[in-house]
Amino acid sequence: MGEQPIYTTRAHVFQIDPTTKKNWVPASKQAVTVSYFFDSTRNSYRIISVDGTKFADKFQEVKEAAKLARDKSHEKGETMSNHSQESGRETPSTNQASSFNGTDDEKICHVVPEATVLKSENERLKSAAEHSNTNTKKWETELQTLRENNARLVDALQESSANVESWKKQLSACKEESDMLRGKIAELEAQCNEVNQDKQRNTQLRVRVQELEAELQDKEQELENLRKQAEIIPQLMAECDGITTKLQAAEMRNKELEGTIEGLQMDINNTRKKQGNMKVELKKFMDILDGKIDELHEVRQGLSKLGVDN
Repeated sequence: MGEQPIYTTRAHVFQIDPTTKKNWVPASKQAVTVSYFFDSTRNSYRIISVDGTKFADKFQEVKEAAKLARDKSHEKGETMSNHSQESGRETPSTNQASSFNGTDDEKICHVVPEATVLKSENERLKSAAEHSNTNTKKWETELQTLRENNARLVDALQESSANVESWKKQLSACKEESDMLRGKIAELEAQCNEVNQDKQRNTQLRVRVQELEAELQDKEQELENLRKQAEIIPQLMAECDGITTKLQAAEMRNKELEGTIEGLQMDINNTRKKQGNMKVELKKFMDILDGKIDELHEVRQGLSKLGVDN
C-alpha cells in the first residue's frame, strides 16, 4: 500500500454468514491488525486494511469476481439458447428431407430422438439459467451485504476518527502530566542524591570520630605510661649515679688495661722479632744440614762403590 495508516490497532474482524445472511461470524480466530487510512480522493476517513490488505481492494476483488461469474453465466445461457434455436431450425429441414426420402414410420423414428434431445437441452438450459439467476442473486446479496458493511465501517471509522481526536487530546494531557511527573521525579532524585551525600558525609564523620577516639585512648595510655615512668625516675637516677661511678671505675680499669696491653704488644713485637731472627738462623742451619746430608750421601755412595770393587 502506498499511503501510511493514520491509526493502527488489533481487533477481531467479523463478516456476514454466507449461509443465513443474517448472523455475524468471526473472520479470524484471533485479533488481527486493522489500519485506518485517509482517502484523499474523497476527503474522508473510509479506507481500512485488515492484515495489511486494503478492504477496498478486497471489495474490488469480490466485485470483479461476481461480475465475471455473472458474465460467464450469461454467455453460457446465450450460447445454449443459440444452440437450441439452431437445433430447432435444423429439425424442419431434417423432417423435410425425411419426407422426401422415406415413409411416415421413418419420419417418426427421426423426429422422436430429436424431440428428446431438444427437451433435454431445454431442461439443461433452464437449469443453467436458474443457476445463473441464483448466482446473480447470491452475488447481489453479497454485494449489498458488503455495501452495508462498508457503510458500517465508514460509521465506525468516523467514530474512530472522533475517538482519535479525543485520544490525541488525552495523549497530550498525559504527555504534559508525564513531563510534570518527570520533573518532580528529577527533583526528588536530586533531593535523594543530596540526602545520600549527607549520609555519606555523616558516615565519614562517624568513622573519623571513631578514629580520633581510638587515637585519644592511645594517647591517654601513653600518658599513663609516662606517669608511671615518672614515678620511677628517682630510682632510675640513683641507679644511674651508681652506674656512672661503676663506669668511671671501669674507665680507669680500662686505662690500666690499655697500658698493660701496650706493654704486652711491645713484648709481642719483640717476640716476633726474635722469632724472625730465629727463623733466619734456623733456615741457615737447615741449609748447612742439607749440605752435610748431601756430603754424607756422597760418602756413602763412594763407600758402596769401594765395597763392590773389593
